[in-house]
Amino acid sequence: MIKFLDLEKINNRYRTELEDRFKVILDKGWYLQGNENKIFSENFASYCGTQHCVGVANGLDALTLLIKASGFGPGDEIIVPSNTYIATILAISNNGCTPVLVEPDMDTYNIDVNKIEEKITSKTKAIMVVHLYGYAVAMDKVNEVAKRHNLKVFEDCAQAHGAIYNGKRVGNLSDGGAFSFYPGKNLGCFGDGGAVTTNDKDLYEKIKAIANYGSHVKYQNLYKGVNSRLDEMQAAVVDVKLKYLDADNQKRREISKYYRDNIKNEHIILPKAYAEEAHVWHVFAIRSESRDKLQQYLTDKGIQTLIHYPIPPHKQQAYSEWNHESYPLSEKIHSTILSVPMSPVLTDDEVETVVKALNDYQG
Repeated sequence: MIKFLDLEKINNRYRTELEDRFKVILDKGWYLQGNENKIFSENFASYCGTQHCVGVANGLDALTLLIKASGFGPGDEIIVPSNTYIATILAISNNGCTPVLVEPDMDTYNIDVNKIEEKITSKTKAIMVVHLYGYAVAMDKVNEVAKRHNLKVFEDCAQAHGAIYNGKRVGNLSDGGAFSFYPGKNLGCFGDGGAVTTNDKDLYEKIKAIANYGSHVKYQNLYKGVNSRLDEMQAAVVDVKLKYLDADNQKRREISKYYRDNIKNEHIILPKAYAEEAHVWHVFAIRSESRDKLQQYLTDKGIQTLIHYPIPPHKQQAYSEWNHESYPLSEKIHSTILSVPMSPVLTDDEVETVVKALNDYQG
C-alpha cells in the first residue's frame, strides 16, 4: 500500500534531534509557557517574516483568537470562502459573527478575489482568506479591496506553511495569520498545536493574554480569556522540524511537477500553479466526474487517497440555515475532488506507480 501520508517515516527522520529536545524538557520539568515555546515562537516569527508569533493549542483556536482579539462579535460579518474546511467558518460563528460565503476560483480552488467586493455590506468587518491545499491567495487584490473598505484581513494558513506570495510568506500578508500544526500538516507536531503571526503589537499582546485565561500576570485577568497554549513538547517538535520545512516543501513541489507533467488522462483534471513558490502542495487534489469510482480503483491498486472535502460547509447539518442555499462551484469541487499521495518521503517508484495507475484509469 502506498500511504497517503506516512507520518512514521516522516518523523523518524528527526528522531535523534527530537529525543534530545524531549530530554531537556523532562530534565527541566517545565511543560507550559517555557523556553521551548519562546524559542519556537521567535523562530517561526522570523521564518514567516513577522514581528510576533503566539503559540496556541490548535489551528481553530488561532483563527478564533484573531477574530476575538480584534473585537468582532454579534452583528459583524466576515467574508470567507465557501469551499473551505469547516474550522474556518466555525471560528467566525463561534465568535458570534456571521460568515458570508464567497465562491472559489476553479483554477486555484482559493476564494475568487474578484467576487469579494460584491459581498461587502455595512456590517462587514473582515475578510478571512484560506490558502487552500497549500496555494497562496492573490493577496494584493484582497488587501486592496480591504483597504478601500477599511476592513481587516486574516489568513487561514493551516495548509500553507512556507508558501510565498510576491516575496512574502503566508502569515505575513495581512493583519494576522493562523496556523495549525496538526500532525498531517507540512509542519506538524505530535498532537494538536497552532500559532498566530502578526506585525500588530497590540493584537499580539491581546491574543497572548486571551489565550492564557485573559492574563499577562498570573491571577490578574484583563480579558474574558480561554485556555489555549502550545505546550513545550509540541513546541519542541515543530521547532526541530521547522529547519527542514523549506526542503520538504521543495520536494513536494518536485513531486507535484512530475505529477502535472506526466499524468495525462482526459478523465482527470489536474491542479494548477501559476507561481511555483506560491504553492507548497499540502495535498495534490485532482478532480474526476467519476471520483468515487476512481477512488475505489486506486484503492484496489494499493494507493491510498483522501477526499478534501466530501461535504461543503453550506450543506453541513451544523449550518442547516444554509442548506437551501446554492454554491454551485463549491458543490462541483466537493463532489469531484480527490487527493492522491503527496509527501516529502514518497519514493520515485511510488510516484511513478501513482502516475501509471492514473494514466491507466478508464473512467
